[in-house]
Amino acid sequence: MLDTEFLTILGLGFVLGLRHALDSDHLAAVSTVLAQRPSLRASGMIGFSWGLGHTVVLLLVGAVVLVLRMPIPEPVAEAAEFGVGAMLVLLGGMLGMRLVRERWHVHAHDHDGAPHVHLHSHALVEDHGHGHWWRDSVRPFCIGMVHGLAGSAALLLIVLSSARSVSEGLIYIAVFGVGSILGMMLVGIVVSLPVLWSLSLGRPVFLAVQGLASLGSVAVGLALMFQIAFGDQRF
Repeated sequence: MLDTEFLTILGLGFVLGLRHALDSDHLAAVSTVLAQRPSLRASGMIGFSWGLGHTVVLLLVGAVVLVLRMPIPEPVAEAAEFGVGAMLVLLGGMLGMRLVRERWHVHAHDHDGAPHVHLHSHALVEDHGHGHWWRDSVRPFCIGMVHGLAGSAALLLIVLSSARSVSEGLIYIAVFGVGSILGMMLVGIVVSLPVLWSLSLGRPVFLAVQGLASLGSVAVGLALMFQIAFGDQRF
């Protein structure tokens, strides 16, 4: 039977998992994906896939760390964090390139003698096919795996210091993962609301929100890379 102290630790792990979903790099990465798939159903699946990939990596790395009883070396942890920053720049850049590639421009013509202006893209083709949940989930799953690898060092230090056995450590990581999955599903739904709202206001507002998601991801990624590369240096 699980003792009270371990149950308290598990409860803390669940809460920390929920809180972990609110980290700025997580929000930036998920926002770039959600900006391209504006729907509540998609947002929940994206959050679930991200959290699942995050948890899978934590469990795999955690099993190795707990068996060997040694923390992740600091250079490896920093390299993983730097990789997250590079990934955020890539995600934001890809979204920005997609917006540019669609070549949005204004068309003006008359409807029954009244001038009318609307946005048009020669590259945009409406897709009336039905997507497959597994195909749409691969990308956020892989993004979650990268974040899981980068965030594993700090978490596993806590696990090593508190877990009395490999099984207890893995249970703690799994509970933390469940918290992060639920947190990311909630975050996905909340982040998708302004995207859906912007789409209802018209294509120009929707494009502006996509552009902000792109710039935000690049900015957070560059800031993270700069922090890892230069630390607290001041110029």
